[in-house]
Amino acid sequence: MIWWYKGRRLTAVVLPGLLAFTLLAAVAHGESVALPGLITSGGNLLFLMHLTPLIVTSTLAHSLAQRLPEAEDLTVRPLPRYDVALALCAVAAALSAAVTIGALADSSTAYEAGRNTLFLTGLMLLGGAVHPQAATVAPVAWVFIAAFVGYRDFHRPWPWAVTLHPAGYLPTFLFCLAVFLCGLVALRHTRRRPTS
Repeated sequence: MIWWYKGRRLTAVVLPGLLAFTLLAAVAHGESVALPGLITSGGNLLFLMHLTPLIVTSTLAHSLAQRLPEAEDLTVRPLPRYDVALALCAVAAALSAAVTIGALADSSTAYEAGRNTLFLTGLMLLGGAVHPQAATVAPVAWVFIAAFVGYRDFHRPWPWAVTLHPAGYLPTFLFCLAVFLCGLVALRHTRRRPTS
């Protein structure tokens, strides 16, 4: 297990990513910018907290892409279970940090960052099951597509733009949780290729 820990670069990649997520969530939970809308005449409101889950998804994708083929190609090692545990622990840590910050700062956008981390990590894991490069691209593409075309008008997102929905909307949370669980299943059954 020590070689897996070192190979996945948990201390060098995942832990700093989670710390960066927590720090950014703590200091920028109310910051936003108005972007031009591509299908509406008004602007679209993008909170910085909509981008913070990308820190978790990108560091986790990078970590999961690291391989030690000489050790991992042995069938006796339960590597998929270790990888699933890594994804689960990383998202649980990010979600806990977001909920704590949301409660302390009374910030709904911090709660949204936690919920969106569930969804975007699930999307990353599903994308990685299709193609390794899709693991990094899928969450980033989703965030920016939702930012530019996810609103019907200034404060009303489309139903498909789940990352823009209000924090307290239970159906969105359940959908994000379902996507994350599907991503974990996909990760469990994905055979990793060596990185080049």
